[in-house]
Amino acid sequence: MKDVLATPNETRTASGAPGHAYTQQKVDYVMDIRLDEDKHQLYGDEKITYHNNSKDYLEYLWIQLDQNMRAKDSKTPDINSESFNAAFNGPRTFSNTNLKSRFDGGFNIEHVKNEDGSDLSHTINQTMMRINLPKPLAPGEVFKFQIKWWYNINNHILDGGRSGYEAFPDGNSTFVIAQFFPRLCVYDNVEGWQNMQFWGRSEFALEFGDYDVKLTVPSDHKLEATGVLQNPKDVLSREQQKRFATAKKSFKDPVFIVTQEEAEKAETERSKKQSTWHFKADKVRDFAFATSRKFIWDAMAVDINGKTVMAISLYSKEGNPLWEEHSTRVVANTLEEYSKLTFDYPYNKAVSVHAQMGMEYPMICFNYGRPNPDGTYSERLKRGMIGVITHEVGHNFFPMIVNSDERQWTWMDEGLNSFVEILAELDYDPNFITGNLPKDIVPYMGGDQSYLSPIMSQGDYVYQFGPNAYTKPAAGLYMLRQTIMGPELFDHAFRTYSKRWMFKHPTPADFFRTMEDASAMDLDWFWRGWFYTTDYTDIGVKEVKRYYLTDQPTERAKEVAKRSNLNLDEYKDKLVYFAEAEEGEVIENEKSASDFKFLNDYIETLPEEFKSRAKEAPKYFYEVTFEKPGGLVMPIILELTYEDGTKERKTYPAQIWRYNENEVKKVFRTQKAITSIVVDPDLETADVDTSNNTWPKKVKENKFDQFKEKVKG
Repeated sequence: MKDVLATPNETRTASGAPGHAYTQQKVDYVMDIRLDEDKHQLYGDEKITYHNNSKDYLEYLWIQLDQNMRAKDSKTPDINSESFNAAFNGPRTFSNTNLKSRFDGGFNIEHVKNEDGSDLSHTINQTMMRINLPKPLAPGEVFKFQIKWWYNINNHILDGGRSGYEAFPDGNSTFVIAQFFPRLCVYDNVEGWQNMQFWGRSEFALEFGDYDVKLTVPSDHKLEATGVLQNPKDVLSREQQKRFATAKKSFKDPVFIVTQEEAEKAETERSKKQSTWHFKADKVRDFAFATSRKFIWDAMAVDINGKTVMAISLYSKEGNPLWEEHSTRVVANTLEEYSKLTFDYPYNKAVSVHAQMGMEYPMICFNYGRPNPDGTYSERLKRGMIGVITHEVGHNFFPMIVNSDERQWTWMDEGLNSFVEILAELDYDPNFITGNLPKDIVPYMGGDQSYLSPIMSQGDYVYQFGPNAYTKPAAGLYMLRQTIMGPELFDHAFRTYSKRWMFKHPTPADFFRTMEDASAMDLDWFWRGWFYTTDYTDIGVKEVKRYYLTDQPTERAKEVAKRSNLNLDEYKDKLVYFAEAEEGEVIENEKSASDFKFLNDYIETLPEEFKSRAKEAPKYFYEVTFEKPGGLVMPIILELTYEDGTKERKTYPAQIWRYNENEVKKVFRTQKAITSIVVDPDLETADVDTSNNTWPKKVKENKFDQFKEKVKG
C-alpha cells in the first residue's frame, strides 16, 4: 500500500495518528436568522471569525454557497445526460419533466463587508465564493467579516433536496433547514483548500467552530436546532419546561413535551407574533434547525457512561403511530451502541425530525417513515424508518465528529457509518434485515464491470452511488470484524481510529494505517482489493482426491523409487503407501495408521512428551484443491461434514494465497470419512458464485426435471 498512500509526514504519521505538526482551522459564527413562513423565504445576517491555525499565509478564503445549486443559472442540471421519453408519462412525471420551470433557490447576497462595515472584495463561482483578503492572513491571525443574504426555500417534496419545507393540505408547513448559510471551506495545510463545486450529491467538508445563533419564527412554532437552547423561558410554557425536566430523568420511556392533541390544536391557529430561539453550540462543524406548529415533541434521557444525553424527536401527526413508538427509542439505542464502538457521545442531545428524506447535521437529523393515512404501515416501512434514523443519528459520529472530507471520500462517512449502523440495528432488533451484510453486496459486485467504480473514487463520478459508498464499505468492514480480524482486535483498532481523529480531519490513509497499527495485522491485501479495485470474490473447490493406506507399493511409489534408485523390497516392512481411491470407491479391509506395527513401534521409541502428543491414528486422507476464479483474496472458510453427521469448521487466513493466487491445496487427515465440504457456508465473504463452493458438487435440477418429479409424486 506504500505505493498508493500518501507519504507519512510530521502532520500525519505512518501509524495513522495526527503528527506533532498537525493543525486545523477554526471558524466561529454569530447569526441572526428570520423565517418568512408565508413567502417561504429565509433571511440571514452572519458574522464570521476565521482563525488561521496553519503555518501558511492565506491570500484568500473560500466559502461554500450550497444553495446556489438551486439558482436559476445553476450548472447542476446541465451536467446530466438526458434522453427523451417518447413512450408514456404519468401526470407527475410529465409535469416535472416538461411543464415545470426551474426553481430559483440560490443565495441572494446583499452584502459582504469587513468587520468595520466597509465593503469586502469577493468573487462568486457557482457554489463557491472567494473572499479576497485585504492582505495575506498570517499564521495565528484572525480575520472577521460579515455576510447578509436571503433565499427562497425549496419544497423538498416536489423539488427534492437535503432541506426545505413540506406543505400540508391544512395550509401548514414543516421546515427542515440546512446548508442555509454561507460556510467556510476546509483549508488543510497539506492538501490546501477543499473547494470542489457542490453538484448536489457529494456532501460537505467543514471546519469546527463555535456557533451563536438566533432563530426568529412564528411564536406558535416549536423548534429544535444544533446546540443548547439559551432561553427556554422565552419560548416554552411553564408546563413544557416542567415536562422537559421530567424527561431528563426518564431513562426508560419518552416523555411528551408537546402532545399530539396539543399539536393538532396548534395546527388550527396561526399566530402573527414572532419568537426568537437562541442556541449556542461549541466545537461543531455545522448548524441546522427544524420548525413548525405541527410538531409533536417527545424526549428521553440516555446514560452515556454516566453522562445524561437527551434523545429527542419532533414529528407531525402524519408520522404516528410509527414515530411515537420508535423514533426516540431508536435515537437512544443508536447513541448507546455507537458510543460503545467509538467514544462517548460528547454533545447534550440528538434530535430526530420527521421529514420525507434522510439527512444529518450536528445533533439533529431529518428522517422519513410515514404510515398510511389510516395509521397502518408495513413491516418494510417500519424497518426503513428504524434504519434511516439509526443511520442519520449515527452520522453524529461520522462525519460530524470524526470529520472526514465527504466531498472527496464519501465512503469515509457513509461507509463507516453504515457499518456501525449494522451493529446498532441488530442490537435494537436481532432479526433486523440490515441490507449491508457481505451477502447483500453480491449482486452489485458480480454485475457489469463497466458500471462499477472502486470505493476509492470521488462520489460525483460513480455509477451506483449507494452500493459503492454505503453497502460495499459497510459489508467490507463487517467482514473485516467478523471474519478476518475478529471483534476483539477490530473493535480496539476501530475505537483507536475514532478517538485519534475525533474533532479532526482524517484521510483514508489515516484509517487504513490506524487499523493495522492498533491490531498488528497486515491488511494491505484487503484495502488494495476491496477499496481500490472492482474485483470480486469467487473461491471454490476445484478437486478432491481421497487416499487410503496400503502396504503394497503403488505404481506411483514404484516410479518415485525408480527415479531415486531406491529398492522398495529392502524396506518391505518399514514403508506405508498412499493409494488414490476412485470417486465413490469402497475399500475393503481399509486400514488406519494404527494397523501398521512398524508405525506403532516407532511411536514407542519417542520420548514421553512426544508420545503424549501423538494423534489418534487417521484412516482417511483427503487432498483438496481450492481455486480462486475471482480477483479478490479472501480467507478460505470451510465446513466439513463427516459420515456420522458431525460438522467441523476451519478458516485459513488470506495469506494462504501468497505464493499462488490461482489455486492452493490442503490435506485433511481424519478418523471419519468426509461426506461434504462447503466453502463459506454462512456467506461471509461476498462470494459471487456459490456453484463451486460445495463438494460433492450440487447439481441443480432444471424445471423439467422438477416437473417430472412432481408428476411421479
